[in-house]
Amino acid sequence: TRQAVQATAGAGFALVVGQLVSGQRWYWAVGATWWIFVNTASRGETLVRGFRRVLGTVIGICLGFLVAVPVHGAPVPTAVLVAVAVFGIFYTAAVSYTWMMLCVTLLAELLYGLLGVLSPGLLALRIAETGVGALGAALAVLFVLPVTTHAITDAWIQRALRCVHACTAEAAARLAGSATSDPAPRVAELEQLLGRVRLSVAPLVHPLNPMPARKARARRVLALLDDCAREVRGLVAVAADPEASHDVRLTAACRRVEASVEALTTSRPEPVHRPAEPPAEPALAHLHGLERALADLAEPLRAPSGSRLVGA
Repeated sequence: TRQAVQATAGAGFALVVGQLVSGQRWYWAVGATWWIFVNTASRGETLVRGFRRVLGTVIGICLGFLVAVPVHGAPVPTAVLVAVAVFGIFYTAAVSYTWMMLCVTLLAELLYGLLGVLSPGLLALRIAETGVGALGAALAVLFVLPVTTHAITDAWIQRALRCVHACTAEAAARLAGSATSDPAPRVAELEQLLGRVRLSVAPLVHPLNPMPARKARARRVLALLDDCAREVRGLVAVAADPEASHDVRLTAACRRVEASVEALTTSRPEPVHRPAEPPAEPALAHLHGLERALADLAEPLRAPSGSRLVGA
């Protein structure tokens, strides 16, 4: 696959340069390159992950000077700190890649302390080899079969918008009296898709992103997609009420939502419908909020090429 080719190319670079840095610890660079590619799908994700790996390693090395070096391989305190580091790895893995790498680096320092080979020179070498590995990954995603952040993000946003329409259609059918319509699975799918959108957009909202306009657009899109999800959840909650009655305006509103999604997910220039004042009925009120969020999404998603949501 494309990612395997990129990882192989990056690892080859890391192997050559890593051996020039150290004939014994070159595998640190190769391993860093391979692990940077895990769970990444675009150029931006890989670059951000490489930065976080280097940052976590540097912080872990600094912490090692304060913790691992003074312990100097003493069995009891080392065992306690190793347990803390292992717990930290599993606890932070799903929260922050930077903090996970900090814990991994600290664990490695403690183990090298037990072996009696821990030294400032070894810690500096760890930073250097990790930097080589991150550089190899960056060069690979930039020049070997690159996939832009725009392509990945756009695909996930379109899937999320289509799921919004599917949730709306199921809820409207349920309100119309259909016993077979169940919007709950669609809502769960929407939550998963929004999580994937946040992951793909993460490079654009990173503090080091040098393009403030695109960062602002990305945050705007995330906020509006969250608004869509909130209105869909409210609509589904109303549809689950057995006392909810059918309103003929639901069908028209659902058709407008479908048209808005169609306009946002295709290259057609049709304007997205912007609703008037919200109605009092709960179901129609949620559909009104959904229509307004979809209308507001048209601006950031249809930005000119020079200031579009994501880069090429």
